[in-house]
Amino acid sequence: MPTAPDARGHTVTLNSRPRRIVSLVPSQTELLAHLNLGAEVVGITRFCERPGHWHSEKTIVGGTKQVDFDIVRGLDPDLILANHEENTAEDVEALDEIAPVFVTEVKTVEEALGMIRTVGSLTDTSDQTSTLVGKIISRFEALPNFVPLRAAYLIWREPYMTVGSDTFIHDVMRWGGLENVYGDQTRYPEVTIDALAGQDLDVVLCSSEPFPFHEKDTFTADLRAAFPDTPVEIVDGQPFSWYGPRLLDTPSYLRSLRERLPTPAPRG
Repeated sequence: MPTAPDARGHTVTLNSRPRRIVSLVPSQTELLAHLNLGAEVVGITRFCERPGHWHSEKTIVGGTKQVDFDIVRGLDPDLILANHEENTAEDVEALDEIAPVFVTEVKTVEEALGMIRTVGSLTDTSDQTSTLVGKIISRFEALPNFVPLRAAYLIWREPYMTVGSDTFIHDVMRWGGLENVYGDQTRYPEVTIDALAGQDLDVVLCSSEPFPFHEKDTFTADLRAAFPDTPVEIVDGQPFSWYGPRLLDTPSYLRSLRERLPTPAPRG
């Protein structure tokens, strides 16, 4: 009988291996696909973009924060995967009345590995998740000790928003030797160009998600004008923020990013 404590401190107990799973978390939907659980997954959100063909094969139950409870109920799930950040506490409480809800909270690579192991335990795929975790660990541990770069990672524009120390992105930055200049703050603080200018930055990282900085040059034009001597780098948000099997690719992405960025001159 699969049993595991979730991020709320709730013990989730299943009567048997789940056969009808609803995933409300894009990273965990991708994990279920990696574990060959396509037949078991019956519902996903519209933001669950990997694997792409599931959008036409699975029932869309709304957004991560706008779940349609009637649709979920109609799917008769025996397990719902949710996340502390992606989904609201109110939605999770309502979903508790429909089926067992396993809520994750992932703020570090280590916590991501724990989440993967636990999903494996709940879905009777521990052999596969053990292999996946082992590969991820070996690739992260093979990363070199990069020369630290003072970095700001921007996730939004108008207003500019960055990331604090209690985010998964912050931990991935650390693995890449990217010193988060807003690591003394939490969550997603708003910042201004003037505030960024006072941070003695080596690089400004502009993520492709949730704000699509990569789509138009005008989205970064004011930053480039304000920091003519500092790289303003567009980065793929998925290696920094997806915490399922996407982590297999994160170390190589961090290596290639650091190869593109200049090593700063010594300070002082």
